[in-house]
Amino acid sequence: MAARRSKPSQYISVDIEADGPIPGPYSMLSLGAAVAGVQGADGFTPADPEKHTFYRELRPISDEFVPEALAVSGLDRDRLAREGAEPAVALAEFTEWVREVSVGAQPVMCGYPASYDWMFLYWYLIRFTGASPFGHSGCLDMKTLYATKAGLPLRAVAKGTMPRELLSGRRHTHHALDDAVEQAELFANLMAWPGPGSQ
Repeated sequence: MAARRSKPSQYISVDIEADGPIPGPYSMLSLGAAVAGVQGADGFTPADPEKHTFYRELRPISDEFVPEALAVSGLDRDRLAREGAEPAVALAEFTEWVREVSVGAQPVMCGYPASYDWMFLYWYLIRFTGASPFGHSGCLDMKTLYATKAGLPLRAVAKGTMPRELLSGRRHTHHALDDAVEQAELFANLMAWPGPGSQ
């Protein structure tokens, strides 16, 4: 009996901006995503990260916030309370977008580092839509990917320690869409990188 051919993975770079360390007491204020590429049996094919993107700014879900966390993004909570998308609407739109750009593939969220962004994204998806288009574990951490390929302990990894050719030429702005696009380029470079000492 022939082995069942698995679907390719559609990697989607996601970045979020939030006003505190955990979802629930604190709020995800913006969500940016960019298709980074697809990996199948024939390897990884990068995408133009500006071609398929998603961005929403969200209404805060509580009155609590950490001023230092809010300052990172520069977003205005008062404006978002008036003009931000309802989380249930924004996350439903995001789910639909993920499904549209992942036809024929299994979507995988990727981030740098993924742990913080995944925590907020997954919590919001379950809380406001009841499901995640990524399942409960469709998440890949670029920091871990680099550490594994470079043969380094995870805690020794920072973008500043990476070879320059891996990094995107874009500036890290703490705008969720800008950073999702930047990280999509980093991801594509990491997927193509054979490791240190390969030049």
